[in-house]
Amino acid sequence: MTLEKLENEKIEINLLLEAIFLKYGYDFRNYGKAHIRRRIMHRLSISGIPNVFELLKKVLYDVAFFNKFLMDFSINVTEMFRDPLFYKSVRKEVIPILKTYPFLKIWHAGCSSGEEVYSMAILLQEEGLLEKTQIYATDFNQSILQKAKDGIYPIKYLKEYTSNYQNAGGLASFSDYYNANYDSAIFHNSLKKNIVFADHNLVFDGVFGEMNMIVCRNVLIYFDKVLQNKVIKLFKESLIPGGVLCLGSKESLKFSEQYYSFEPLFEKEKIYRKVYKK
Repeated sequence: MTLEKLENEKIEINLLLEAIFLKYGYDFRNYGKAHIRRRIMHRLSISGIPNVFELLKKVLYDVAFFNKFLMDFSINVTEMFRDPLFYKSVRKEVIPILKTYPFLKIWHAGCSSGEEVYSMAILLQEEGLLEKTQIYATDFNQSILQKAKDGIYPIKYLKEYTSNYQNAGGLASFSDYYNANYDSAIFHNSLKKNIVFADHNLVFDGVFGEMNMIVCRNVLIYFDKVLQNKVIKLFKESLIPGGVLCLGSKESLKFSEQYYSFEPLFEKEKIYRKVYKK
């Protein structure tokens, strides 16, 4: 591709993102450029649309198509007890802190289809904390949020999820938490009753309560530095003093404008604690 074509493509992508924001209110303008381009190229390929300019017209005038396209921007790479060492670290480092509070509020930001939310609910139940916890699970994508509410996952993934659970220090049998039904696993309502699933967009929605803990893993890596700083500030303002922030393995507060608002609780697993004001 020539330099001129690359420049034209960049302009077309910027126009597409601006159009999505103006027409539908979804703001992807500060998502990582490489991630956005990959998602757009994927949609062009599977839809047989020749270029970004034609995609722009399709997005503007075909709402049903846009709703499909929106799924491309959702971050849906997830699994139950993903990164088992993280959950082991939560048991060891975070649970003792959480046990000091009479009531807990935990925010799973960018919860996708809910696998990691149910993982946390299982961990809290095993540690005797679920009954005194309100979990808020949020995402901007209504379709994917409905999947999270349903708590139904393909049975073919359960072998991997069971292994993750065991490696994360699970205290029971993983099969205790779901019913198998043909090709699906339906997670128990006892895990759902303390979870509120809600629409929330990290790009432009505001502070979300006073949380004891916020979990937002492997989401910030898709944002540019400006948006990362904005979201981390939102997390800081949404946490109580001493509240815990959990990020993904490839994410860090090290170069954030909010770096001095937190102290590492377990740096290796990217678990931080909001400092108390002196």
